[in-house]
Amino acid sequence: MTFGARTGATPKAHWVFAQTWLGSEESPVPFWRSNARMHRIFQRFIDHLSSAGDVDAFADAMAVTATALDLSCFAYLALPHQLNKQPLVISTYPVNWVTHYLRNHYERFDPVVTQALQNPEPFRWGAGLSLRHMSSVQQELLNEASQFGIRFGFTVPIHDGHGPIAALTFAADQQRPQFENCINSHARVLQLMAMYFHAHVRRELLGDRRIGGTLLSPRELECLEWASQGKSAWEIGRILGISRHTVASYLDNAKEKLGVRTIVQAAARLAAAKG
Repeated sequence: MTFGARTGATPKAHWVFAQTWLGSEESPVPFWRSNARMHRIFQRFIDHLSSAGDVDAFADAMAVTATALDLSCFAYLALPHQLNKQPLVISTYPVNWVTHYLRNHYERFDPVVTQALQNPEPFRWGAGLSLRHMSSVQQELLNEASQFGIRFGFTVPIHDGHGPIAALTFAADQQRPQFENCINSHARVLQLMAMYFHAHVRRELLGDRRIGGTLLSPRELECLEWASQGKSAWEIGRILGISRHTVASYLDNAKEKLGVRTIVQAAARLAAAKG
């Protein structure tokens, strides 16, 4: 499940991608025209993300959006590259629960995380909605979470091909009609928001732009990552909202810095750096 929700894209590029992805071949009416309220919420969400630069700003961006959609709380979790490191958590869950969760390394056996690892499709969980093959320890974890008002959720796994997975969960203390209506009506929009959120966080908070000790600019790395996935300069330009010639210039700079002559060689250096 890889999408072009890249952080360097212009607002116009965000809209081109969002309207294309949410468009339905079965309906001639674009999604945004049929839901003006969601249009406005999504626009504000993108505006907030574009100016976010730290954990608090990202938390505010998603919290404002969740509130506008009648979603109680959210938690974004990005697994670490190394097992002995803590995951990144951006959340409006109770602080005591988040602290307890991280202290006990619950992400290592959390059944929600386990399912997110196994399947890239969004899913619901909670009472009466069984997760796959839960152990008694995992069930106890969910019981503990319920004591903090986290009883039902909708989770979007994020498999972007650039490192360990992440997931964004919207949760509630009970199956409220507003929560259920939002999930039923806007699951695909929430999935798209999760991709954008992760892409921005990845660049601002998780980014490592060194390849074998060589530091690339954010744009050079973005273009190289897309090129390594087989995207042409024209396609990358469409994704990022820049011209094909600008993309080619960034790729040329990346090749020069890495001391290689072709994109294939540069992509191989990138893959080797990721291990």
